[in-house]
Amino acid sequence: MISLSKIRYDRIIWLLFLLIVGLGLFKAVQEKKVEEIEDTIITVTPLGGGDKLISEEDVRSAIMRTFDSDLTRYRLDEIDVTRVETLLEDDPFVKNAEVYVDQHNILRIKVEQREPVLRILDNNGNNYYLDENGVKMPPGKNFAARALVATGNISPYQTDFITRRKSSTLKDLFKLAQALKSDEFLNGFIQQIHVTNGGEFIMAPLVGDQQIILGSVRRLDDKFRRLKIFYREGMPGAGWRKYRSINLKFNGQIVCK
Repeated sequence: MISLSKIRYDRIIWLLFLLIVGLGLFKAVQEKKVEEIEDTIITVTPLGGGDKLISEEDVRSAIMRTFDSDLTRYRLDEIDVTRVETLLEDDPFVKNAEVYVDQHNILRIKVEQREPVLRILDNNGNNYYLDENGVKMPPGKNFAARALVATGNISPYQTDFITRRKSSTLKDLFKLAQALKSDEFLNGFIQQIHVTNGGEFIMAPLVGDQQIILGSVRRLDDKFRRLKIFYREGMPGAGWRKYRSINLKFNGQIVCK
């Protein structure tokens, strides 16, 4: 039969063990906090074509401007990773930033770029990109990103243009760009969209000199279907230079000149 004093003694021993372990962990954590960052390693994930709208050096410069250092030799308890992430995500080219310190006291900064899907060059002289979520981006600091180009009479940018109930040429243009991007055949084949003063859309292909007159963005699936049938079945026999325009405005028809 086990006595109560034996049970209490075992419990005290167990509590003392937990206390010692806890104090050891606390001491280790406190000692770790005053250690210094050994190095700062920055990685910018390139876009699909290998492009970088923002470079590792751009990221380092942004950190230097704010902290007067690249954070190397900072103590671990002086690093506010949330602040660093917020600083980087304020850059229009940055979609997401992840900042952490690894087990070797190396500060690792990983940056995911926004991917431009549309470049706007409108009649008012505006020049900017839209990413896949409709977020506005300035022209690239390092080079021009490869993206579908849109010109002409395009309505002014508003941050909520996608969710607004009222239609606009910019909203319709963005819808068209997304539809082209999601189409395996037309993605990359259409290189430019022009918006006329009447609000109609004309597309220019990568191959050939034709104007593809789309009209409105209504019934895009049907218009794309007719266009692809024409390019796959009609164009090879006639030749790429025979037609000046391909008109998809009329329901169920393709009118060529």
